[in-house]
Amino acid sequence: MSTVVWHGGRILQQGDNVISPLNHGFTVGDGVYETVSVRGGRPFALTRHLARLQDALVRTGLGKYNDEALDAGIAAVLEAGEGRVGRLRITLTSGIGVAGLQRTAGPLTMTIVGTEATRMATCKAIRVPWRRNEYSPLVGIKTTSSGGNALMFAYAAARGADEAILANTEGDLCEAISANVFVEMDGQVLTPPIASGCLPGVARGLAVEWGAAAGLPVRIADPGELRYDDVAGRVAGRSASIAITSATRGLQQVTVFDGVDVVPGPTLGKLKTLWEQRADAEPDPPIA
Repeated sequence: MSTVVWHGGRILQQGDNVISPLNHGFTVGDGVYETVSVRGGRPFALTRHLARLQDALVRTGLGKYNDEALDAGIAAVLEAGEGRVGRLRITLTSGIGVAGLQRTAGPLTMTIVGTEATRMATCKAIRVPWRRNEYSPLVGIKTTSSGGNALMFAYAAARGADEAILANTEGDLCEAISANVFVEMDGQVLTPPIASGCLPGVARGLAVEWGAAAGLPVRIADPGELRYDDVAGRVAGRSASIAITSATRGLQQVTVFDGVDVVPGPTLGKLKTLWEQRADAEPDPPIA
C-alpha cells in the first residue's frame, strides 16, 4: 500500500499539490497533530486522541477543528487504504500566513495521512545529552515544531537505538522522544507525572487506568520521585526495568538501555499483556 493522503476534502493522487509554501505549519512549525493506531480496521482510542487534539488547539490558540471534515477525512483514508492502514496522522496548522511569526485569520489547514505500520516487539533506548523543558509554552503538546525530536532520533539511531529516554531541566525522569516511560522497581510500576513535562499520552493513561483496575501496583509517581540518574543507575545495576508506551507501540519493554541488557520487569510483562487484551476488547475506551 502506498501512503494515503487526504487534504482539501479529497484523497490526493501522486503529484497533487498539498501544502502552500507560505503555510505556517511549513515555515514556522505552527501546528499540532495526533498519531492514531488503527487496530482491526478501526482507529484506536479515537475519542481520547481527539480530546487531546482539541486541548492542544485551545492551548495554542488555534481554535477548533471541523468535526465533519475530520470524520470524513478519516473515513476516506481508511477506505482508500483497503484495510492496510495501520496508522493515521492528523495534522492541523494555522494555515497560510505572512512572512514571520504573525498568524493570519484564515482557516486551519487539515491533512490526514494513512500508512501501514509495523509494531516492534521491544525497544532499544539510549540517554541523550539534551533535556525536555518542562517550562516550554508547548510542553505536553504534540506540535509540528519537532526539529529537536528529529535531532535526538538521529542521535539515537546512530548509536543503534530506536528511542531515547529524557530528563527534564530539574533532573527528573520525563519521557522518551515519542513515547511515555514506565519504570518497575521496588515491587511497583511508576510513570512520571505530567508536571515533569511529559506528554499526557493516551497509551500511558490507559496503562495506568487498566493496570490499577486490575489490581497491579501501577501509579503515577510523585514529583521528584523518579530522578533520572538514579533510575539509569538502577537499570544498569539490574534492579529496575523500563518500558515505553505510545499509540503505535502499545506497551514495550526496553531490552537494551545505553548498550546494556535490561532485565524484563515481571509486572511490566503483566501490564503489557493486560494492555493488549483491553485494547483488543475496547477499540474506543471512554474518557474516565
